[in-house]
Amino acid sequence: MTSPDPTPPELARLRASIDNIDAALIHLLAERFKCTQRVGELKAREGLPPADPAREESQIARLRALADDAGLDPTFAEKFLTFVIAEVIHHHEAIAQR
Repeated sequence: MTSPDPTPPELARLRASIDNIDAALIHLLAERFKCTQRVGELKAREGLPPADPAREESQIARLRALADDAGLDPTFAEKFLTFVIAEVIHHHEAIAQR
């Protein structure tokens, strides 16, 4: 005999929403990295450096403002974007070495 699920229905609905949002985030990150892959290939062809500090600074400021407008902690948004940028630069460096 199986015991009834003790999870309240509202909690189950919220968790299902979180699962859907997580899936969307993963798909969006995959699309972003497809674009940055093409950027890395273009930079390598053109002899441009893998990192662009001015662009990175601009993006961080823009995303901090977007986060603030959305009610998300701008510091968290910056940490997240900094992590993504570091990974992108790593990929661009690898592309440039091919």
